[in-house]
Amino acid sequence: MSNQGAAPQRSRITTHVLDSTSGRPAEGVTVELSAHEGDGWRRLDAAATDADGRVTRIGPEVLPAGDYRLRFDTAAYFAARGVEAFYPEVVLTFHVADDGRHVHAPLLLSPFAYSTYRGS
Repeated sequence: MSNQGAAPQRSRITTHVLDSTSGRPAEGVTVELSAHEGDGWRRLDAAATDADGRVTRIGPEVLPAGDYRLRFDTAAYFAARGVEAFYPEVVLTFHVADDGRHVHAPLLLSPFAYSTYRGS
């Protein structure tokens, strides 16, 4: 069966958010993708994490090398759960090389801490 004309399964940049306080995926976190341009940032796209805490489709299929950021709306996520949180947002800024490789930026989240790493 041919995949010609089919949409790709995932975009060049993906993320996965896990709520470390519950040990579960963080469903419904709004994530914005922006590109660095000149002295500022241009919003490219936004999506929300799915039931598995993942965003697999955000932004254009082809991204030139450059600096990008993912902004996670953690305030709304925790407020919807009635949880007081210290960080109203988490912003991950990273560089995309001109090598065509997939970029996965996971976020481990709790109301008073977060961590991230370059995933695969």
